[in-house]
Amino acid sequence: MRFFHCIAVAGIVVCLAANSRAELANGVKAIVGSTVITYQQVEDNATKAIELLQREYGNDPDLYQKKLMDTLGDALEDLVQRQLILTEFETAGYKLPDNIVDNEVEHRIRDQFGDRATLTKSLQAEHMTFETLREQVREQIIVDAMRQKYVSDSVIISPLKIQEYYNAHKDDYKVEDEIHLRMIVLDSTAAATPEQRKRMAQEIIGKIDEGASFSEMAAIYSTGSQRNQGGDWGWVERSVLRKELADAAFALTPGKHSGVIETPDASYVMLVEEAHPAHVRPLSEVRDDIEKTLQAEERTKVQKDWIDGLKKKTFVRYF
Repeated sequence: MRFFHCIAVAGIVVCLAANSRAELANGVKAIVGSTVITYQQVEDNATKAIELLQREYGNDPDLYQKKLMDTLGDALEDLVQRQLILTEFETAGYKLPDNIVDNEVEHRIRDQFGDRATLTKSLQAEHMTFETLREQVREQIIVDAMRQKYVSDSVIISPLKIQEYYNAHKDDYKVEDEIHLRMIVLDSTAAATPEQRKRMAQEIIGKIDEGASFSEMAAIYSTGSQRNQGGDWGWVERSVLRKELADAAFALTPGKHSGVIETPDASYVMLVEEAHPAHVRPLSEVRDDIEKTLQAEERTKVQKDWIDGLKKKTFVRYF
């Protein structure tokens, strides 16, 4: 009798746990106009981010929990903003032709699934219907179009703003002394002992002094990762190289090569093609980067102002 009683109690506990999970999933996190956003929708919206958090912070429960709360908060705000934009679209009386949605759905089927049979299997695995997918596509088109209309199209950065930003951030564009470097690396795969590597390096230097191209010698003999580029490291700053290599390289006159530089794990021969002294990169070099930075900042501000305005027009409540 006691055995059956335990089974009954266990069944009740399981049912209560299941009900608790269902209540949590269906719990209201926000209301936007007449639309309810549930905890499950927030979790679904953050699925990929949560998977990344688990990989990065799975061994640190406290930090993981903090990051998780931040991620869920961002996911909730994203859903609230999307619903505000969708509400604004409907309120403004805009219409999205069905053929645009259908064309985009077909495009996604081709790109992401290949064919409808694969799509159907994928939807079944995610417990989704084709109608749900189509509605998601429709909403995404609307959100992207509205953001383009009210945010992206309104962002224009004047030359004066770019100049002012450059003047205020010149330290960010300082460049150390730099050299255009080619290097031949001979490690243990080139020769078994340090003595053999040094002897090989000396023979390579002899060929270069007799007129052989440094880049050709690098392509033939170097075991470094830049071998296929003729040992070309491009423009490098002192901090990129280990100290013994940096000291030797930055002491070279452009057009000259070094002798054999030995380290415990390899022998090196270096050639400096050009050198630039420390300087501040001119505005002409960084203008595009500055413009992109300012555009991103301005879009963030414009979007915030726009969303704040939508929140004033629409009932929004967080739980």
